Amino acid sequence: MNAVLALDCATIACSAAVWRDGEVVARRLRPGRRGHAEVLMPMVQDVMAEADLAYDALDAIAATVGPGTFTGLRIGLAAARGLALAAGLPLVGVTTLEAIAHGVPESARAGRTVLVVLDARRGQVYAQAFGPDLAPRGEPAALAPGVAAALVDDADKVLLAGDGVDLVRPRLVGDIAVAPGDGLPDAAVVAALAARRAAVPASRVAPLYLRAPDARPRETN
Repeated sequence: MNAVLALDCATIACSAAVWRDGEVVARRLRPGRRGHAEVLMPMVQDVMAEADLAYDALDAIAATVGPGTFTGLRIGLAAARGLALAAGLPLVGVTTLEAIAHGVPESARAGRTVLVVLDARRGQVYAQAFGPDLAPRGEPAALAPGVAAALVDDADKVLLAGDGVDLVRPRLVGDIAVAPGDGLPDAAVVAALAARRAAVPASRVAPLYLRAPDARPRETN
């Protein structure tokens, strides 16, 4: 693909980026737990204007599909689906954990197993392990921190990434390092990943929640 617009609202940051002809040409990122719905579309307009692209020049839309916050995933994926349907474009879904793993510089992960952990609240983390070549070692899962630590062997050289590092680090032994940066997904990485993948109709891309939302309807008598 030659041009991709990517969105991410899965965690405590919101971002948008455009990938074109082999590089990211425009990017916006805003940290903060609230306000994703208000800032996402202005970001999209900004990156499209900076990239000097019309929507009909895009090959696909991309978005993080989770795991992450229930509200953030709904906002990001709904926006991506709406843009894809309006422009007649296919959609590429990228998981939050692989976006974080691929955002780690190659120099930091050389020879190390990458364990990505996001704080899922309620005493859990979203976790997935990747080899030094970033090939997944298992599927994303919602786990207790101690169980997540067991996704890697004691003999492994491990690189931790994600905003749940402090929850898992005390449970690991051996050669442990922490990836640089904020440990959050970035639409720039999502765009670059999506450009190398096959896109599908927007209706076929579903959120990856891993567990039920924290907020539940109040029961009535």
